[in-house]
Amino acid sequence: MYLTHLECPRCGREHDAGVPQNLCDCGSPLLARYDLAAAARAVEPERFGLRAADLWRYRELLPVADPRNVTTLGEGWTPMLRAPAYGAEIGVADLLVKDEGLTPTGSFKARGAAVGISRARELGVRRIAMPTNGNAGAAWATYAARAAMGATIVMPVDAPSICRRECVAAGADLRLVDGLIGDAGRQVAALVAASGGTVFDAGTLREPYRLEGKKTMGYEIVEQLGWQVPDVIIYPTGGGVGLIGIHKALLELCELGWVSDRLPRLVAVQSTGCAPVVRAFAAGEDRVRPWADARTVAFGITVPAPLGDELILSALRATAGTAVAVDDAEILADLRDFAAREGLLLCPEGAACLTAARQLRAGGWIRDDERVVVLNTGAGLKYPETVDVSDVPVLPA
Repeated sequence: MYLTHLECPRCGREHDAGVPQNLCDCGSPLLARYDLAAAARAVEPERFGLRAADLWRYRELLPVADPRNVTTLGEGWTPMLRAPAYGAEIGVADLLVKDEGLTPTGSFKARGAAVGISRARELGVRRIAMPTNGNAGAAWATYAARAAMGATIVMPVDAPSICRRECVAAGADLRLVDGLIGDAGRQVAALVAASGGTVFDAGTLREPYRLEGKKTMGYEIVEQLGWQVPDVIIYPTGGGVGLIGIHKALLELCELGWVSDRLPRLVAVQSTGCAPVVRAFAAGEDRVRPWADARTVAFGITVPAPLGDELILSALRATAGTAVAVDDAEILADLRDFAAREGLLLCPEGAACLTAARQLRAGGWIRDDERVVVLNTGAGLKYPETVDVSDVPVLPA
């Protein structure tokens, strides 16, 4: 393992990676740092293709020292599919979809859970607690069960019902709140404070290793493109861990010397019903202001005030990217259109990225010769209500 320390991106303070850590004293999330020069001497990118098709193929760049602590269900190495029919329709000839719906728990959250639980296990954590909009809680409950670790999961009562069922099936202590993810977060904070140190807060960016699992999406995109970077990566942004992680991966790949210094332009996609990052980006601000009355069909990105706002906005600006808010009606229309043309049912958050791609191409921000990667962050089958079948005729027997 080449992990050396944890670093605060806001104040620069270094923290010990050998003990469980949450936020820096200044309130910022912490980032894992590695001896990348040593890692580059230990492994060459060509060797990854000889390893298992999962995210642990990048083990030199992940924070787990002892392989016995790796908690896995085969997550990672999801397909990147060409979408020629839909791409031709919107004027993006080289459109690819990275399909995270094929992970063990049906969403990209399995990546963060696998690495986060593995590192927590290595550091002696016995029980985690976290707020969630659904899929993250389901993933962490599942991986906690595999690691023989306790889990308390708190989610809004309006979260997708399948996620509740996944938590219950995994034996987690599931609690529902009549509110949004911020309300769930307050419940978790009270629980952790009352536990006397026996419960570890694994909320979004409140521990540093979920991000390390998510960054492997960036490694995979580049490896699957023959160690080349695309022109644009479009990502649905709620808590923003995936976007921050992909940016971190790209910077690490540059420092390793495995790709050029040209970074893809990153796009954060939100709903018009909850767009704090889009508003802050447009205003040139470094922090978001909480979004009032947040609601959208893309429930996974209903995050009124993401903890990683500074890191999200920094990644967008550092890559000459942008932030786009799209309407729920257009999300659902593009979800149906894409499925009919390409045969892949996306989650609503993934469909939001298609809507953004269509709009950005129509406005000229995406050029016709550019390679664009869209992230579908979950299986569409987990969201059956996004496809209306009420008008399907019933034939007589």
